[in-house]
Amino acid sequence: MLRASRPLYSAIASTLKSSTGITGLAVHPDPLPALAGTYKSTLSLLQTLPATSVYRQATEAITKHRLSLVENAGGDIIAAEKGLGGMIETSLEEAKAEEGVAGKMVEWKAWENLQTPSPPNQWRYFDPGSE
Repeated sequence: MLRASRPLYSAIASTLKSSTGITGLAVHPDPLPALAGTYKSTLSLLQTLPATSVYRQATEAITKHRLSLVENAGGDIIAAEKGLGGMIETSLEEAKAEEGVAGKMVEWKAWENLQTPSPPNQWRYFDPGSE
């Protein structure tokens, strides 16, 4: 059995994250594959929405961009965090949440017409000059 010398141990330990610094958010043991998998799953769900859906278009664009950042990081967590603009664990939590929303959008069929037409001026924003 080999023992790492103190300087070698210090060098290795300084590159490993021991805490995220966020209560309740643990350090993920292998975040890049998990994040890439979540992004791919979200993209798969988005394919079931109509191509004309604004939600699909916007979410697909950002998810593809973030997936490319993760894939181009080459396994380097620090490079991925720099590209994503934050901690990899928070990006993973956000990706899981977006995957859940995409699933709900598929379930709700949000692109279909309302069963009951909306009342007149329901979507009109407050305009102080119109009254």
